[in-house]
Amino acid sequence: MAHSKFKVLTFLPAWQWLKDYDSPTFKADLLASLIVIAMLVPQGMAYAIVAGLPPITGLYASILPMIIYALIGGSSTLSIGPVALISMMTFATLSPLFEVGSAIYIQAACLLALMVGIISFLLGIFKFGFLIRLISHPVIKSFIIASAVLIAFSQIKLLFDIPLKADNISSFIVSTWQYFPYTNIATFVFGMISILFLVLTPKLLNSAFFSKKVSSAVRSNLTKALPLILVFASILLVHFAHLDHLGIKTVGEIPSEFPPINMPYWSWALIVKLFPGAVMIAMVSFVESISIAQATAFQKRKNLNSNQELIALGLANIGAGLSSSFPVTGSLSRTVVNADAGAKTPMAGVISSIFIIIVSLYFTGLFRELPLAILAATIMVSIWKLVDFKPFFETWHYSKADGIAMWVTFFGVLCFDISTGLIIGVISTFILLLWRISRPHIAVIGLIQDTQHFRNISRHNVITNPQIVSIRIDESLTFLNANALMEFIIAEVSQNTLLKHVIINCSSISSIDLSALETLEEINEELLKLDIQLHFSEVKGPVMDKLQHSKLLQHLRGKIFLSHFQAVQELEAEISYSQTSYMI
Repeated sequence: MAHSKFKVLTFLPAWQWLKDYDSPTFKADLLASLIVIAMLVPQGMAYAIVAGLPPITGLYASILPMIIYALIGGSSTLSIGPVALISMMTFATLSPLFEVGSAIYIQAACLLALMVGIISFLLGIFKFGFLIRLISHPVIKSFIIASAVLIAFSQIKLLFDIPLKADNISSFIVSTWQYFPYTNIATFVFGMISILFLVLTPKLLNSAFFSKKVSSAVRSNLTKALPLILVFASILLVHFAHLDHLGIKTVGEIPSEFPPINMPYWSWALIVKLFPGAVMIAMVSFVESISIAQATAFQKRKNLNSNQELIALGLANIGAGLSSSFPVTGSLSRTVVNADAGAKTPMAGVISSIFIIIVSLYFTGLFRELPLAILAATIMVSIWKLVDFKPFFETWHYSKADGIAMWVTFFGVLCFDISTGLIIGVISTFILLLWRISRPHIAVIGLIQDTQHFRNISRHNVITNPQIVSIRIDESLTFLNANALMEFIIAEVSQNTLLKHVIINCSSISSIDLSALETLEEINEELLKLDIQLHFSEVKGPVMDKLQHSKLLQHLRGKIFLSHFQAVQELEAEISYSQTSYMI
C-alpha cells in the first residue's frame, strides 16, 4: 500500500521539487513570496472590483488556486491568481445577467470559475490543449491591448466617482457625457496624484541621484512595493486627515474570515447562460497562462507539458469556484516579479497563499479606509503598460492578413464587448486563413546553371525548355486551391504551343484531399487531349499513398520522378531523341 502511494506521488510535479527541498531554497522562496505579496494584496482587491465583486474575493482567489497549482502545475515561478483581463471578462459575462454586487452575482462568479475549471480540466485530461491554441498570436495581442483600454476606461468611474459604463467605447462616451458634470473633484485630484506617484516615483528612483546612493536591488524592490506603499499611505491619510468627509469613497468593511469552502448555487438554466462566457474565459486564461509559463520555462531550460498545465489551471479554477472567488489564471507582472526575486520552486506561491490567509483572517480591518480611487490608480498604471500600438503597424508591415485580423479584433472589442471581439477576431483569422489557402503561391521554375536546384523564373536567372514547363505549388492541395492550380496550368498551356510535358513539383505538398485528386485527374485528361503528358516529382510519402489509391496513376501517361532534376534530364533526353529520330 505504501509503495502504491509513493508511486502516485512520483506522478505529481510537486514531488520533483519537494523531494530535494532544503533550507537555502526555502529562504529564496520566502523572500520572493514577501515581494510578490506587496503586489498581490492591492492587485487582488483591485481586480475583484474590476470583476464587480467585493474586494475580499480578490484575496480568496489568491489562496486555494495558488496552492493547487503549486502541487500540480509545471512552472516553478508562475503566479496564479486574479488578473485584470480575466476579471474584466468575468464582469462582461455576468453584468448583463445580474445586478453587479448582488448575492446571485457573487454566486454566479463562483459558478463561472467552477465551469472554467471543469472545461480546462477536461480539455487537459483528453489532451485537447491544442484546440485552445487555435487563436493566432496577432489576435491575442490585439485582444489584450483592446481589453487593456476597456479596463482602463472601466476604472475612470472610480477616479471621477461617477457611474460610467465601459462595456464598449460607445457606452463609455455616452455615460461620460451624461455624468461628467457630477465628478467628485476631491476623488479625481486624489486619484491623479496617486497615478503620478506610481508613474514618476520609479523614474525618480532610477535617476542618476538615487543610482549613486541606493543599490539597484533596493531600488528594484522599492519599485515593486510602490502599490503597497501607496495603499498604506492613503489609508493613513484618510484616517488622520478625514478625507472621507470630502466624499472620497473607501472600500468599507471587509469580513475577516477564511475563504468559505462550499459549492456555489447552480441550476441547468444558469449553466447554459454562463457556458459561452466560461468557454471564452477558459480559452483566454489558458493562452495567457501557458505563454507566461513557457517563457519562464524556456529561461530555466525546463520542460513544460501544455496538457498538464491545462489540468493544473482547471483544478486551480475549480478551487477558486469552491472557495468563494472568481476565475483565475497566471499573472505576467507577478510571475516576472516572482522570478526576478529569486523564487526557486512553487513553494513561493504556497508561502504567498499562507500570508494571504493571515491577511484575510487578521488584517482586513486595515483596508477599511482604503480609497477606491487608489485601487483604480493601481489598475490603470499597471494595465496601461500593455497598451502599445507598435505591434499593429509591425504586423501590418509583415502580413496584411494578420494585420487585418488584429484591427478587426481591436475594434470588435472596443465597439461591442470583450467576448464578442475575441469571437470576431478568431472568425476573421480563419476566414483570412481560408482566403490565403485558396490563393496559393504557384510558380514556374527553372534550373539554376551548374546546379541541380530549381527556382522561380521570375526571381532567378534559370534555364528552361520551351517543351517542358515545371510548376511548383507551395501549399497542400485541397478543394480550396485545386482549381487555382488548374487555372494556372491552363494559362501556361495557352501561352506555349510547343509544350509537350508538364511537371508538377510536389516538394511543398504535404497532403492532398479527394477533391484535389479529382482535379488532378481532370487536368491529366485535358492535357492528354492536347497530347501533353503530366508528370510528378519529389512526391512525399503520405501524398504518394493517396495517389496509389486513386485512379490517377491508372490513366497517367507521364511518370513520377524521385527528383525534379532527374525528371527534367530524362524528359529533355527523350525530346532530343525524338527530334533526332524525326530528322533521320
